[in-house]
Amino acid sequence: MRSRIRDFIHTMDDLFFAVTSYLHPDDRIISFLRYIPDEEGERSLDSSRYSKVNSEGAYRFLGEHHPGYLHHYHELGVLMMGVPRDLVERILRPDARLREIMEDASDPLLLKVIKIADALHDHAGIPYRSMGVSGSILPGLHDPENSDIDFVVYGLKNHRRALDAFGELRESQEGPLKGLDESFWMRVYRKRIVDETLSFREFCWYEMRKNNRGTVDGTLFDILAAREWDEIGGSWADTKYEPCGRITVECTVSDALEAFDNPARYLVEDVRVLEGPGVEITEVVSFTHTYAGQAREGERILARGKLERFTGRNDGYRVVVGTSREAEDEFIKLKELKI
Repeated sequence: MRSRIRDFIHTMDDLFFAVTSYLHPDDRIISFLRYIPDEEGERSLDSSRYSKVNSEGAYRFLGEHHPGYLHHYHELGVLMMGVPRDLVERILRPDARLREIMEDASDPLLLKVIKIADALHDHAGIPYRSMGVSGSILPGLHDPENSDIDFVVYGLKNHRRALDAFGELRESQEGPLKGLDESFWMRVYRKRIVDETLSFREFCWYEMRKNNRGTVDGTLFDILAAREWDEIGGSWADTKYEPCGRITVECTVSDALEAFDNPARYLVEDVRVLEGPGVEITEVVSFTHTYAGQAREGERILARGKLERFTGRNDGYRVVVGTSREAEDEFIKLKELKI
C-alpha cells in the first residue's frame, strides 16, 4: 500500500487526508486532515456534506473525535497526523483522477483541467500518464465555480519542463493559460510576508519567474511537483535531524532540481557563513511555498534560517527556511538582485 505526496486518503471514518510525505512508517501513512463530515458543510459528495479544516482545526478535531490519527514519533520528537493503515478505505491518486476527467468531464472546472493537461502535453511533451490533479478536485469536493486547480506533474525533470512551457504559453495572446497580475501577488504578499525580508517588488520578481501559477479561463491553477516512484528512495526516519541554532550563509546553488519538491531543496557549494557556527553546509531546504523555486543553478544566494545537523544515510549540516508558516526573519534570496 504505497502512497506519495499529492495523494489523498479516504478513511473508514469518512475523513479525507492529504498525503504529506514520500516515506512512511510501517503502521501508518503520514498525511494531514483536509475534509471532515459536516451536515452544514459547504462541500458535497454524493449525498454527504463536508467542511474543509485548517491546521489548528484539524488537530483539535482529531484530538476530540479521532485521537488514533495522532501519533508522537519518538524518533523525530514530534506529534504528527497519519492514517493507520488498517483505517484506509481508499487511496485517491491524482493521475487516476485525471484519466477519469479526460474520459468524462462533468463540469466546467474539470474541462479547464483538461485544457492544462493538453497544453503541457502539446508544448512540453509531457505524457498524460505523468500528470494528475489533486486538491479538492481529487476527492470530488470541489466547487465548479470557485475552486482552484492543483495540477500535478510527476517527475522532477518533467515538472521543470512544464514550468518552462508555461513561461512561454503565458506570453501568448492566444490560448487559455495566462499569467497573474500584480493585484493577485499583492494579496499573496500580504498573507505570506510578515516582516521586511522581501519587499513587494522583490516578491513579485521571484514569483513571476517561477512560472508555477497562472489562470486557465479565469481560474487559478498551480503546477505542483511530485516524484515518480523510481525517484523515491530511502525509508521512514532513516535520517535524524538535530537543531543547532540559527545561521545565515552566502552560497552558490549547484543543483536546484528539487526546488519545487516538498520540502524544496537546493544543493549548495562555495559556502560562506555570515552568522552562526562555522560548519560545512551542503544544502538549503524550505518548508514554505514562498521559497520554493526561489533560486536556480549557478546563482549566488543568501539564506537565513535554522541550522540542522543530519545523520543517517548521509551526515552533514543544512539550513532550514520556513520553520514557521510565515518564515519570519528567514529567507532565501539572490545576493545581488537588480530590478
